[in-house]
Amino acid sequence: MALTMPPSWSAARLNYALDVSRDQQRAALGLYLPVGYPTIDSSMDALHLMAQAADVLELGVPHADPHLDGPVIRQAAARALDAGFQMSDLFRAATELTAATTAALLVMSYWAPIRRYGAQAFAGELAAAGGAGVLIPDLPDTETSAWQAMARTAGLHTVALVPAHASAAHLAAVGATTSGLLYAPATPGVTGAQRPLSPYLSRLVRRLRSATGLPVAVGIGISTPGQAAQVSAYADAAVVGSAVIRRMQDHPNAPATAAAEAAREFADAVRGTRRAA
Repeated sequence: MALTMPPSWSAARLNYALDVSRDQQRAALGLYLPVGYPTIDSSMDALHLMAQAADVLELGVPHADPHLDGPVIRQAAARALDAGFQMSDLFRAATELTAATTAALLVMSYWAPIRRYGAQAFAGELAAAGGAGVLIPDLPDTETSAWQAMARTAGLHTVALVPAHASAAHLAAVGATTSGLLYAPATPGVTGAQRPLSPYLSRLVRRLRSATGLPVAVGIGISTPGQAAQVSAYADAAVVGSAVIRRMQDHPNAPATAAAEAAREFADAVRGTRRAA
């Protein structure tokens, strides 16, 4: 069974985004960008434009050792750190986007930046800024219970990244401690892969949804609008990151405009695909 948690206005934005897309018989579109890439100001410009196409914005916290990410996001994170990213930039971005857009806000962060900032302060400030939840792909087992308690107190969803070959016992544990949605990898390996989707992906999504009762987002390896459309036929959300950043890298003189164009292309693909019941 999925974890139940007291409703909060920030977490409710994610619930609402998923409900709206479900009512429209389509997947939600999630778009990821590290805050601060390529600069603090231009990342805000890009995020505001991306929000016009997205149901969910995934704000990345730049980290010096993003070991689960491929070269595209690694380079973007390094550029954001060189541009002077501070955690206050994340909270400012969330506050501005919450006030100006209807997109739900999730944060993807490695554990080290949250630990350095102070996990309780991070959770409280993010929720106050309008964040709906957090995905921490390398959250240590020894920190899981404490973090989940802090997130629940703040009113944040804790989103889990589930490996493709998770056991039934693992899925039961995830369903008991996770809320909002689950995250399934579209391809094996690190982010940014440009390869065919896993042939077992639709079966994985059905298995995760059935075992936990939670909506399932698919990310990590959706590199084209065609792949986004394919995923949207069975997933609750399709999440795209490296493909947008790659477009920004190709247009260094107008990165926000390039991000917006990529966002619209993926939105058209996702919203043009009816999701199976």
